Amino acid sequence: MGVNVFLPQSTFLGRLRHFIDIIDPSTLFVTESRLRECIKLLDDFKQGNLPPGITDHQLWEAQKVKQAIIHPDTGEKIFMPFRMSGKSIEQVVGLLLPNQTLASTVFWQWLNQSHNACVNYANRNATKPTPTSKFIQGYVGAVTSAVSIAVGLNVLIEKSSKFNPATRLFIQRFIPFPAVASANICNVALMRHNELSEGIDVLDSKGNVVGSSRIAAKHALIETALTRVALPLPIFVLPPIIMAFLEKLPLMQAHRRMMLPVHSLVCLAVFGLSLPLAISLFPQMSEIEASHLEPEIAMATDCKVLTYNKGL
Repeated sequence: MGVNVFLPQSTFLGRLRHFIDIIDPSTLFVTESRLRECIKLLDDFKQGNLPPGITDHQLWEAQKVKQAIIHPDTGEKIFMPFRMSGKSIEQVVGLLLPNQTLASTVFWQWLNQSHNACVNYANRNATKPTPTSKFIQGYVGAVTSAVSIAVGLNVLIEKSSKFNPATRLFIQRFIPFPAVASANICNVALMRHNELSEGIDVLDSKGNVVGSSRIAAKHALIETALTRVALPLPIFVLPPIIMAFLEKLPLMQAHRRMMLPVHSLVCLAVFGLSLPLAISLFPQMSEIEASHLEPEIAMATDCKVLTYNKGL
């Protein structure tokens, strides 16, 4: 970490600081030996056997590496392209490129939702096994909804006669948002539907499993779905506004070839801001009152508040 400051995960600022570390692209290039070194260092710290000379900074760095790579439920490595630090920026830029054809709209929506399906699966609550059939259902449902909505709205606007060409082009830049937002909800719901039927583990204050709760699973999916709706909002709203302003500048008017690279850079900058903001809306380890869960779970513990892995 650049600044070794602990901020509680119960606050938005604390979660934002935490997730900025989790999505750090540099963690994608951590070697296997470095990962093992980080895990051993943290284990030594828990057991009170730290080697002499180890600093707080080294411990923070070790924690950052482990949390960015290792799934909290399985203790296994998350496949590199499907970690939050590997979120595919190129796909988001593709969705925002102006003057898209029908074929390019279908292609970018398919690519984006394919990646999202894998990210949702890799970062799910993994306390219960998920059949391959559930993964396939989620993939097909998410891709179908995204492509259908995006193509349908684009065709509708293309055939609309009440907008002039400039206004129509401006509106088209916003079209991907409802498509992606609704598809993201379907993606989360379908990719993690098994959690609703099987339930997810809820833990007491000592980390012991109290039971498997469908109610907690419902809360986890709702919270995750809301982050997926919030994620594309600034990406689809801010770049069109910024580009509408930049396109009027004399420099941009004189160098039209700069439009595409400038537009891509604007999208990348906004995406870099929106990802940590969206996933910071809720803590990954969420809390829920035991009295709000199934009666058998509430009666199985003296803890008033239980925790569960919401997933990312």
